[in-house]
Amino acid sequence: MIRSIYHKINNKHFFSLVGNISMSVLSMLIVAILFRSMAKEDIGYWFFFQTLFVLLDTFRTGFLQIALITFYTGAEEKRAKEVIGSIWFLAICITAILVLVNLAILPFLKFFTNTAFIATIQWFGVTFLATLPSNIASWILQADQRFDRLLILRVLTQGSFIICLLLLIFFKQVNLDHLLLINFLVNIMVSFIAIIFKWTHISTVFKRSKKCILEIFHFGKFSVGTTISANLLRSSDTFIITFLLGPAALAIYNIPLRLMELIEIPIRSAVSTGMSSMAKAVNHNNLKEVVYILQKYAGALFFAFIPLAIGGILFADIAVSLLGGGKYVNTEAANLYRIMMVLAVFYPIDRFIGVSLDIIHQPKINFIKVILMLVLNVAGDFIGIFIFGNLYGVAISTLFPLVIGMFFGYYYLNKFIPFKFSNIFVFGYIQIRVYYRRFIKTKLNF
Repeated sequence: MIRSIYHKINNKHFFSLVGNISMSVLSMLIVAILFRSMAKEDIGYWFFFQTLFVLLDTFRTGFLQIALITFYTGAEEKRAKEVIGSIWFLAICITAILVLVNLAILPFLKFFTNTAFIATIQWFGVTFLATLPSNIASWILQADQRFDRLLILRVLTQGSFIICLLLLIFFKQVNLDHLLLINFLVNIMVSFIAIIFKWTHISTVFKRSKKCILEIFHFGKFSVGTTISANLLRSSDTFIITFLLGPAALAIYNIPLRLMELIEIPIRSAVSTGMSSMAKAVNHNNLKEVVYILQKYAGALFFAFIPLAIGGILFADIAVSLLGGGKYVNTEAANLYRIMMVLAVFYPIDRFIGVSLDIIHQPKINFIKVILMLVLNVAGDFIGIFIFGNLYGVAISTLFPLVIGMFFGYYYLNKFIPFKFSNIFVFGYIQIRVYYRRFIKTKLNF
């Protein structure tokens, strides 16, 4: 029986899902600890730093991650080493440029008064440098579909941070500076481990070629725009809320955002496995397989998210209480979570349409799609806050960029790979039935 269980769980889908679950659970645990040990304003500053760091990190991740998966997956060994080496070269260049810009701003630190900006200027450069090897290792592991090793890397990062955070609480030393310090030290440790275990393939930097570097550069100049815009799409709410409603409002808004990790877990898992399969299909000139993967994954997640959305609506108050504590129960957090969960059922369709555009080498169209969504979201936030005067305006305005972006992406994807939008639901329903039958069969076997 044990051997049977092992064979059932020893696959890329299981490890990808477990990796994303562990990452999200540990992330929410960190947030829950912070909400109970820090003031609203300090938490708001920490979230602002994280948001700004992720946004700036997007210049590196957005430029290179999708390009690595697209050109590396399914390639011959010589070509694979050439791609990774070229990725390493470009990653070092991007890191060096942003670190130098950070150093150039440091002498002007005394002219800044915003605590969050000061913290970002002080800690961005060293933290950005520390995350370079672990980031590249995670991209390669995803492309190789070694989600078991990726799970180890993620648990090490989040688990070590939690241990350090608990030590700070024990010694009553929890403050913004100490959080930034342990964040830096944990990333240094994880990157060192990735290098020791040879997951970074750093030696391939000598296998790079000018032709491959230019190929990745021309692909990446659009994919980085897409990724930056996508992060701006997510973080624009953070910036607008901070400056119009204040850090306390941002702390409230971050509770439903963190709870949305429950939705992001299966999406990230499906995208991680689906993207590599799509890239392999494209490299073998099998575009029909790309559409099939899109329809199967996006449609199945759509139907799977319906009961999750109903559960989120019914138990929103309990979820907010568990994550944020009693002081957030009578705030807008629960209703914001309800609004977000209703919209979330369409997230997989939008995400897979965007991924498909990148994989079939149409990153420019995906870039335009995300820019359109960003503009609509920012405009919607200002209009929503002007009309409602609170966080509800921000949450409700999310509907318009989601719907318009989804159909914009479908319109152009359909030009390259014709398919019916309704087939997403047809193949999704079929896939859900397949999963259900497998589940019933497994139960009967036990």
